[in-house]
Amino acid sequence: MNRLKIKKIHVLLAHSVFWIAVWFFFRYLFGYNSEDRAYVAWFSSFLLPLTMLVTYLMVYLLIPAYLLKRDYIRFALYSFYLFVLAAYLVALILYGFLIFLLDLNIDLMPPMSKNIVFIMILILLVTGVVSSVTILNHNFQAVARYKELQNKILATQLELREQELHHLKSQIHPHFLFNTLNTIYGLALKRSDQTPELILRLSNLLDYILYQVSKPSVSLREEILHIGEYIELEKIRFKDTLRITFSPDEIGDELEIAPMLLIPFVENAFKHGSIRDGFLRIDISLRITVDILDFTVINSFITGSEEDSGIGLENIRKRLELHYPGSYLLEQEVTDEQFSIHLSIKNLKNNQNE
Repeated sequence: MNRLKIKKIHVLLAHSVFWIAVWFFFRYLFGYNSEDRAYVAWFSSFLLPLTMLVTYLMVYLLIPAYLLKRDYIRFALYSFYLFVLAAYLVALILYGFLIFLLDLNIDLMPPMSKNIVFIMILILLVTGVVSSVTILNHNFQAVARYKELQNKILATQLELREQELHHLKSQIHPHFLFNTLNTIYGLALKRSDQTPELILRLSNLLDYILYQVSKPSVSLREEILHIGEYIELEKIRFKDTLRITFSPDEIGDELEIAPMLLIPFVENAFKHGSIRDGFLRIDISLRITVDILDFTVINSFITGSEEDSGIGLENIRKRLELHYPGSYLLEQEVTDEQFSIHLSIKNLKNNQNE
């Protein structure tokens, strides 16, 4: 509240100083070649309120109501009416001074105050200067508000993006763990000797999930290594019924990718793949060409069996849109014998630096 009062006081002082300066400006011009200082002072004092009236009507009424709303015809029309009224009042002031101060002797009137056109030009000049400053100030404020609004929108979008990414990543953990723990549970019921090895491999994956998935990006090589860990887990569960090939290109340490982006594709192949002729067949390939990643997962499939993308693929689609908007292609194809999904990400190096 105090700041508002201080601001109002500053505005009032600024206006007062400006109009005092205008009064001295009038007094100087109308006093040119005139010795009647009293007449000039009184004439300037009467002309000043009229100038203030015209200026404030223009600045606080006509400009906001018509000019800023682009109603140019009404603005021009009412501005014309305003200056006609001002000219009429100026004429009244001149005749009043001529009658009451000069006894109708026009020769006693200072030269610069005789010309009504010159007086109107002065009023128009002051009004124009104040109006120009007002419009410029409005434009600056509009630009500042627009930038502030843009910053708020960007900040909100970033916050929503981070919240959505956090939510999507949090879905990965229970989904992945649910499938893996089911495998461990099944082996534990059978008292399998492979249970400790499975738990060890799971601990490696848990380490990756807990400490890496919170990062915006991880090494692509590390993601591939943990795909291999996951495949080894599933080999224990499927035993001799699994036929899988995994052929990734040699990957350098410089390439990065969003964490847990590729593993869900492999997980869905195991979860929704069908055993045909006694085997679940899965082919996984990863290729890097220039700056494009191509990742393909193909699994055996029986027509009529349930093929549901579940949380995993729907989650991945959202994460791809958040991490690589406009830079990815996700395609899936279903035939009588197999289900395939292909992911392509272009400009991988540029996207990882964003």
